[in-house]
Amino acid sequence: MTLAILADIGGTNTRVALAEGRHVRQDSIRRFPNAEYKARGQDIAHVLHDYLADAGVRVSGVCVAAAGPVQDGVATMTNLDWVMDADKLTAATGAHRVAILNDLQAQGHALGHIAVEKLRPVIAGPVTRGAPMLVVGLGTGVNAAPVHGAGATRIVPPSECGHVNMPVRSQEDLALLRFVEALLSSRGEIPHCGVEEVLAGRGLANLHAFAAAEAGQPQSLSSAEVLAALDRGDPIATHAARAYTSILGQMLADLALIHLPYGGIYMIGGMARAMTPHFAAFGLTKAFREPRRVDLLEKDFAVSVIEDDFAALTGCAAWLEAQTG
Repeated sequence: MTLAILADIGGTNTRVALAEGRHVRQDSIRRFPNAEYKARGQDIAHVLHDYLADAGVRVSGVCVAAAGPVQDGVATMTNLDWVMDADKLTAATGAHRVAILNDLQAQGHALGHIAVEKLRPVIAGPVTRGAPMLVVGLGTGVNAAPVHGAGATRIVPPSECGHVNMPVRSQEDLALLRFVEALLSSRGEIPHCGVEEVLAGRGLANLHAFAAAEAGQPQSLSSAEVLAALDRGDPIATHAARAYTSILGQMLADLALIHLPYGGIYMIGGMARAMTPHFAAFGLTKAFREPRRVDLLEKDFAVSVIEDDFAALTGCAAWLEAQTG
C-alpha cells in the first residue's frame, strides 16, 4: 500500500497525517500552529518537511486542503498569506503525486466516508442516496460547495460563497448590515458585510457587538467569550446567537434552492459544532423551512453537522485514492 501525507490548512492550525490508500492513520495525526510558522517567515512547505523529518518516513503522494481559492494548481490562503503549488509541495515532501484542494472540496470528497456516529442531525428530512449533496463550512471562515457523484467521478466545484452578501430580511438585519460595515471601516477593512462577517468565528463576535450596542451596553468579546456568556444565559449573547441562527437558516435555505441537495446538507467547522446545541432553541428549522412559492424547503432536505475534526484529511485521502485507483 502506498503512503501519502495529507494536510488540512485552516486559518489557525494545520492538521497533518499519513494515509494508506483511503485510510487515514489516526495515530499519525498532528496539529501545527500556523502563527508560529508565519512568525518565522515559513509556510506549509516547512510544516510538511518538519512532519516527515520527525516521522522518518517517505511518501509517494501529498494532498493539501487549503482554506482559500485554488486556481491553475496554485492555492492562496484567504485568511493566511501562504501560497503553494505542486513544485513547492514536491520539494518539501519528495512525493511525485501532488494534489491541492480547496478545504471545502476536501470536505466534499469525505462525504460517504465518515462514520455515522460522527453525523449529528439538526434538521430532519429525507435523504436520497446518490443524489447531490452540499457541504457548508463554518469556522475561521465560511464557505459552501455542492458535491456530485462518487469515487473518481465525484465533482466538488470550488467556491468562495462566504463572501456573498448577508441576507437582509428585516429592519434589524439592515441595521446589523450597516453596523458591520461601519465596524469594518473603522478597522481599515473593506466595508462589505458578507455572510462570513456574521457566521464565521469573528462573525459571532460582530453579532455580539451589534447586540450590545442595541442594548446600550457597548462591549467587545471574542467568539469564545460570547459562547461562554451564552452558556450562562446572558441576554446580549442570546440576542447574538438568535441572530446567528436566523441568518444561517436563511443562507442554508437559499443554498438548498440553488443546489437542490437531496443527498443532504452537511455543516462542518468549529462554529457549526459550537452552535449546534443552540440551534433547536433558536429556531434553525423554522428559519430554514420558511414557506416560499415552491414548497421544497417545507418538506425536503436534511441538515447534519459533521462532528469529525479530521474529515478534510479523509477527503484528501479519498481523492488521492480515487485518482489512482
